[in-house]
Amino acid sequence: MAESQLLILDKKQIQQKINRIAYQILEDNLDEKEIVLAGIWDRGYKLALRLKKVLTKISDLKITMLRIDLDRLNTKLVANTDLDESHWKNKVIILVDDVLNSGKTLAYGLGVFLNTPHKKIRTVVLVDRSHKIFPIATDFVGLEMATVLKEHVDVVMDVEGEEDRVYLS
Repeated sequence: MAESQLLILDKKQIQQKINRIAYQILEDNLDEKEIVLAGIWDRGYKLALRLKKVLTKISDLKITMLRIDLDRLNTKLVANTDLDESHWKNKVIILVDDVLNSGKTLAYGLGVFLNTPHKKIRTVVLVDRSHKIFPIATDFVGLEMATVLKEHVDVVMDVEGEEDRVYLS
């Protein structure tokens, strides 16, 4: 960790946030038999996998994992998924990303589901920076924090040789 980086969450705190979010997801879906965890590649997907691990331990929910690849450099919505829409049609969808900055990534992620009927869509982020320029609300948040625009929140998860952490730089 460089001098200009401030540790926000360590490995244990990240896991505590994931555990709490998993319980919130379960409470929000007590009458459901199945949910779809749609993770935005790549850190959102990694977070979704962690949520699945906890949810599998605490519930009998059938969990379908969905990977969403977004072209973040394109000014138009360009998204690919690893499953076709039959896997999420008429189901509860939980859209997962690591950090909410402007809301654009989550808005684009939601765009994947606009033309398919579903029961409900919820959003999960590990860190909400409160700089939204899109009308995106998060349903389940690990940590909400006010940052200045020039600051950057970095999430390190499942990186070989590095311990999980979230820091501000």
